[in-house]
Order: sequence, then structure tokens, then C-alpha cells
Amino acid sequence: MTSLVSFLCGDDQGRNEDSIMEYTELGRSGLRVSRICLGTMTFGQQNGTAQAHAQLDHAVAAGVNFIDTAEMYPVPPREATYGETERIIGEWLVRQPRERIVLASKVAGPARSLDWIREGPRSLDAANLREALEGSLRRLRTDYIDLYQIHWPARNQPMFGQWQYEPDKERDCTPILEQLEVLARLREQGKIRFIGLSNEHPWGVSEFLRLAQLHDLPRVVSVQNACNLLNRVFEYGLAELCAREGVGLLAYSPLAFGHLSGKYLADPRAPGRLSEFPGFGQRYVRPNVRPAVEAYAAIARDAGVSPATLALAYLYGRWYVSSTIIGATSLAQLEENLAAGSVRLTPEVLAAIESVHLRYTNPAP
Repeated sequence: MTSLVSFLCGDDQGRNEDSIMEYTELGRSGLRVSRICLGTMTFGQQNGTAQAHAQLDHAVAAGVNFIDTAEMYPVPPREATYGETERIIGEWLVRQPRERIVLASKVAGPARSLDWIREGPRSLDAANLREALEGSLRRLRTDYIDLYQIHWPARNQPMFGQWQYEPDKERDCTPILEQLEVLARLREQGKIRFIGLSNEHPWGVSEFLRLAQLHDLPRVVSVQNACNLLNRVFEYGLAELCAREGVGLLAYSPLAFGHLSGKYLADPRAPGRLSEFPGFGQRYVRPNVRPAVEAYAAIARDAGVSPATLALAYLYGRWYVSSTIIGATSLAQLEENLAAGSVRLTPEVLAAIESVHLRYTNPAP
């Protein structure tokens, strides 16, 4: 069984002439983004400024033009490090040709006990959205953000490893129409170019789209959700919706907090986010996670690639993924993640993956 097919130049449509990086339009925005996006939530926690800048330089040299961050980063969020990731990026960004970088950031939503962020963002109202954006612009040292995303919904809904909607947990929240109206004004002022969602479900995406059309407001162009071999929930309802409505998926956590690298199979305490931050990433401690990872690792071994390469190559090749957000704590990890972009999985490997998926369906939703 083999899975390696490398593309050496950029003759195919959508590729850069000088690299193997592929580019695509993000939703209906007209933005051309690399199919690999550099995630930055380790900057300021696991990576210092020099390491972070080295990653940014290396990613851009490899053809990455898309960088994703958030006001609450690094993760796990702490008062002492709040905004540090954006500050580190800003020190780097000010030395770059700004127009060549597609920069994405996010506003923190309510009800997450982050009391150091604007004294606890109880809503996504006008005051909170404006204050959050102005803070991000200052730290990032830029006049505008290309893609401004709502990090998680204001309303009650399952997220971050929850999978059941519980109507008895309803709470007051800023109406979606009001959120859109504020974002529209910020766009008119030139401070953001496009808007996106994150950790969203079909109803939320549909409602944002419906209200935008009804009131002539900006459409969301993307949704950033967890998506990996252990969590393909996106395929159930959002894939069709986003395809028909022209909304791009930004897939985060492609290696499932390192599980899909296979490193925790031999040593549950191997260096990584799970061992460094005990209790974090609860969606990945469920019963079928380990057997699923073992099965995918076996496929990778038979295909002659690392488990991480298999997991990333699978996502890079999905029709519904506009860009995959990769994160790393070292240049070696970053290089492996980028190199997986030149890997194409054979039909036999893909069939083996689907067989495991049917046996262990979404063990970490």
C-alpha cells in the first residue's frame, strides 16, 4: 500500500509557481488563501517570540499566506498571557508586506469564565465587539484584519467537546442581527474586510446567512470548526450547507491535540499539550479515541508515512476544507506538517480510512 504522490512545481491550477502550496478562494470573498493556514495559539505559551517569528518566516517561505490568531490566545487562556499571541505576531507583521498576508483573528464570546477579557465579555454587543477589535488591531500593529471571526456563539449551544443541545440552558445573548449590524459598521470603517464564524452549528450558519440576505448585511465567508479523523461531524450537516452557500471550512485541530501523531500510543505522558496542560482537551479522552488512533496509525505504517502525515494529508485532500489550520511547537513539526501538503492518498488508503471511520465513528466530537 502506498500513498505518496509528490507535486514538484506549480503548473496545476491553484498552485504557486515557486512552491507546492495550493491556494483557493475563501468562500465567496475573493480572498486567495493557502490551503494550509498557520495557527498560532502556542505563541506566548509554548513558543517564545523568537521561535514564533521563526515559524512565521518558515511558513511564509513555504507559500503560506494565511495566519490565524485570536484575542484570547495563547491557549490554555490565562490572564497573564492574554493577548500575547497577537502582540508577538504584530512585532513580526510590521516588517512584512501587509498586502501579502491574509490575517485572521477572533473575538472572544461570552459565558466562558474569562473575566480578564473586557471584565468578562457577557455579550457580543457593539461595545464588546468594538473594544475587542480595537485591542486586536493595536496588538497586531495593523489597520485592518482580513477575516474577523466570532470565536464561539453568544447563544446556548454545544461546543468544545459537548455534543448534545440542552434547551434548559438557554441564556440571554446579543441577537445575531445586532452582531451582524455592528460587524457591518466595522467593515464600512475599513477595520475588517470579511467576517467568519467558529465553533458553529448548521442553525447558526444558516441564521447568519439568512439575516445577511434579508437586511443587506455582509455574508459570513467561513466557519472555523474542529475537524480531523476523530471528529468528522462537519460532514453531517454543515458540509452541504457550506457547499451550497459558498462558506469555506477552516479546519482546526487536524491532529486532535497530538493524538493523531501517534505519540501518545507508546507514552501517554509524551511531551505535548495534553501532558503539559492536564485536564485540557477533554473531547479526546473518550473510550474509542485510542483504538481509532491505533487503527489509523496502522494504516499509516502500511502506507509508509507517519500517522501525522496521514491525518494531515487526509484533510488537505477533502473537497470541503478550504484551509487546514496547523500548529507546531518546533520547526521540525512545522516542516512535517507542511510537507504533508505534497502527499496524495491512494484510493486504497482512503478506503481503509473510511473503514476505520465506520467502525469508530467520531469518537471525539
